[in-house]
Amino acid sequence: MSRLIVVSNRVAPTQEGRPAAGGLAIGVLDALKETGGVWFGWSGEIIGESQAPEIEKQGKVTYATVGLTRRDYDQYYRGFSNATLWPTFHYRTDLSRYDRQEYAGYLRVNTTLAKQLKAMLEPDDIIWVHDYHLLPFARALRELGVSNPIGFFLHIPFPVPEMLRTVPPHEELVKAMCSYDVLGFQTQADRQSFVDYIERGGFGTASDDGMIHAFGRVLKVGAYPIGIYPDAIASAAQQFADRKQVNTLRDAMRGRKLIMSVDRLDYSKGLVERFQAFERLLLASPNWHGRVSLVQIAPPTRSDVQTYQRIRQTLEGEAGRINGRFAQLDWTPIQYLNRKYERNLLMALFRLSQVGYVTPLRDGMNLVAKEYVASQDPEDPGVLVLSQFAGAAEQLPGALVVNPFDLTQMAEALERALSMPLPDRKARHADMMAQLRSGDLSTWRDAFLVDLRRVTTAASVTRKAVKLADIAA
Repeated sequence: MSRLIVVSNRVAPTQEGRPAAGGLAIGVLDALKETGGVWFGWSGEIIGESQAPEIEKQGKVTYATVGLTRRDYDQYYRGFSNATLWPTFHYRTDLSRYDRQEYAGYLRVNTTLAKQLKAMLEPDDIIWVHDYHLLPFARALRELGVSNPIGFFLHIPFPVPEMLRTVPPHEELVKAMCSYDVLGFQTQADRQSFVDYIERGGFGTASDDGMIHAFGRVLKVGAYPIGIYPDAIASAAQQFADRKQVNTLRDAMRGRKLIMSVDRLDYSKGLVERFQAFERLLLASPNWHGRVSLVQIAPPTRSDVQTYQRIRQTLEGEAGRINGRFAQLDWTPIQYLNRKYERNLLMALFRLSQVGYVTPLRDGMNLVAKEYVASQDPEDPGVLVLSQFAGAAEQLPGALVVNPFDLTQMAEALERALSMPLPDRKARHADMMAQLRSGDLSTWRDAFLVDLRRVTTAASVTRKAVKLADIAA
């Protein structure tokens, strides 16, 4: 069987016992452990000059990591990836900036990484590339003569054409994306945005079977919603239920209701709006004073980027203002924790809470929403309040879906969640668990790789047919 080569901006920690953080890391690592292969990408280290990949093998997984120079990090990662693509793809063009030198650095790093990977490739390898840092990676490989099948999966939203066109090299980026054999998106809406760009721009056509003819290539474009392993998460939530931190929070609640929220500290997550909606709950329903607390865990991210520093300051200010307005001697309405916690511990904290509060302003899938549901006690489950702009909203029918720009609606959903009768909570939870089991992480991986192999086989047959026709002529 051919090897699976996974390429992503970051490679998960390889030390045993260290949890992989984030949907990309969890999904990729589990896939590689099952199928075997190579994980190639940035080590997270800043180095003086480019070096050969560092190779480490653990079981069936080979890790190949490279460092980035300070210039590459500033232009490729902090620059075009996270100062241009990330805000634009999350519909925050007000925070996006474009710099030609940063874009040049983005292309340069993609080319450098492609050269480093090429030296490791075998003829039968299947390559699976992940996320917005690597949009032009397949084109870089093709220019180096690599003909292996290459698929790409975008973990964040793909914006509508009008939004994408605010990025000056938008056409070049989309043309580069068409060098892949399969393009995968989280939702049908994201997939449609890509198709709309191709067709409305006159760059190609799409057929009913998901194939696109554009820029002289034929590729498959589909929606592959990423999942989790719900039963494994449920088990972890139970196993960690007696950890010291869980018991400490349980004792501190003193029988109060707990609203639990976990997100990276990012402007796309709607954290300020979340705090303000909780404030509206307290204003509209004084009966909840002293009876409910919001715990917001927001690990720092990209702390060297000024925009993220401002988010942290704003959020700390809002937490302090709301607590100052409502707190009592024995009750703090909001506990805001700007630090990381072990993933399995978070699952146990989810299980302890009565409400999961997941309200991003825009998100690709948001696995936290799925993890919250899977962590619950099926005999006494909590209620999920979920943004309509998270991809997970399409797959979790039992959630209370809200518009995160409507603070009053969010406050009303919190009130409903806190007051929901047990039979309703159990029915909603059962419906969502059925969805999570039928669309788990293996389903996501297998669906994508089946399509990648199928498209590759079809292309091979076509090439042989064309070659035979040429010979006959």
